[in-house]
Amino acid sequence: MTDGSITVWGRTTSGNVQKVLWLCDELAVPFQRIDAGGRFGVNDTPAYRAMNPMGLVPTVKDGDVVLWESNAILRYLADTRGGERLYPRDPIRRSVVERWLDWGLGTLSGAMQPLFWQLIRTPEAERDPARIAALTAEAARLWGILDGALAGQGFVAGDGPTLADLALAPWLHRWMHLPLDRPSLPNLEAWHARLSGLPGYRRWVAIPLS
Repeated sequence: MTDGSITVWGRTTSGNVQKVLWLCDELAVPFQRIDAGGRFGVNDTPAYRAMNPMGLVPTVKDGDVVLWESNAILRYLADTRGGERLYPRDPIRRSVVERWLDWGLGTLSGAMQPLFWQLIRTPEAERDPARIAALTAEAARLWGILDGALAGQGFVAGDGPTLADLALAPWLHRWMHLPLDRPSLPNLEAWHARLSGLPGYRRWVAIPLS
């Protein structure tokens, strides 16, 4: 598209979609969004599967380029839309961002995703209290690791927000608002307060859980 705009398929209640939309705001990338996933369907159609064989959201189209996997989309947009502020070119600084991007999808989501589904998207009568307790304990342990990493710095990868913050923010919002007892993690709570002051977080991430 000659105006630099992209098309994003995905519902706004998806954390993986939220971080992409937030990045579009940060980089002033114009976009058209098409509801897909969850109650909207679309992602199970042959046309959608031809773009994204996983059938998940988001999917992004930038001209002839089709992208899926949310963190890959973040990296692509940062690299092609002048996002060095959020995704440093320096290999050492970038490696810090990268490890938290990988940690979020490869480690944190393993506890947070099923915990979120148990507490928000599973009818109360069908919830598994023992599983919820185990997932809560594991999530608290993992958030404690990030709490330690945040000591002495404002954001995940340093003194300013990066892709790491955008990628982890949807899980943080869920953690802070799920109906459960959370341990006191002062650095994490301070980070949450800082993110809450950012327009993109308020617009795309800080919405009711559903």
